[in-house]
Amino acid sequence: MTDDELQTLIEDATADFSLGETDTALAKLARATHAAPASFEAWHALAEINFSGRHLDAALAAAECAHALQPADLFINTTLSRIWMERGDKARAEHFGAQAKIQSWKEQLKTPPAADASTLH
Repeated sequence: MTDDELQTLIEDATADFSLGETDTALAKLARATHAAPASFEAWHALAEINFSGRHLDAALAAAECAHALQPADLFINTTLSRIWMERGDKARAEHFGAQAKIQSWKEQLKTPPAADASTLH
């Protein structure tokens, strides 16, 4: 599967999900993760769709795969925090929530806010 085909499959799955075709979306993402197990985007989408359907075990498994690929990603840490909170493990939820906050701060430090014109005198 080419990168373009993979991206199209993930986008199609996301569209299917938004139209209420959850099973179709999950099947497409299963194909995507099987064909491209190093695709962070596919694993993260699979985690989110499973989470929205309350399939917490499947959501956690997919989120852990995504996290293994990009442990510093703000969004996967947020996803893991939400999953662990739903599973009732507040300590793990807080851990991943803190990781997400740290990543958010790092991003903010990379791109400081634009200077206010009134302070440039």
